Amino acid sequence: MGGTSTIFAAASRIAPARTAPRAAGTLAGAFAHFQKVTRSYWPGLFHAYAVPDLPRTNNDLEQLFGSQRYHERRATGRKTAAPGAVLRRSVRLIAATATRVQAPTARDLGAANREHWRNLRQRLERGRRARTLRTRFRHDPAAYLAALEQQACQFALPS
Repeated sequence: MGGTSTIFAAASRIAPARTAPRAAGTLAGAFAHFQKVTRSYWPGLFHAYAVPDLPRTNNDLEQLFGSQRYHERRATGRKTAAPGAVLRRSVRLIAATATRVQAPTARDLGAANREHWRNLRQRLERGRRARTLRTRFRHDPAAYLAALEQQACQFALPS
């Protein structure tokens, strides 16, 4: 893990900028660009390598997401994503990924922050309600708009 950053540090010291064209030959332009990028972004450039089990590339992340989609389709018997997956994707993906690494214990579940959990449930419920309203409009736009008009024309505020 730490070896990668030392390789790049060594590569940036191989040929100073003034001798790079002679040492790199036909790759002089690419090598100069590599040196410039590693110098300008050096702090934290390879920070991902310091974190164990973090996917190293976008390909690894895509494989993780694709694997999750595959398992969800297989578990539900659907050919496409389940409608609930759209609403609860952030929660489901994190939970599925975390449980693959290590199954939670009763102590872990009991130590959950209940206030955070309630806030999360409220946010998910708002999204579910908004999705339900959108489907009502698609099924019967006239009735939906009439109900909205009736609500707008009420003189008394709800108590």
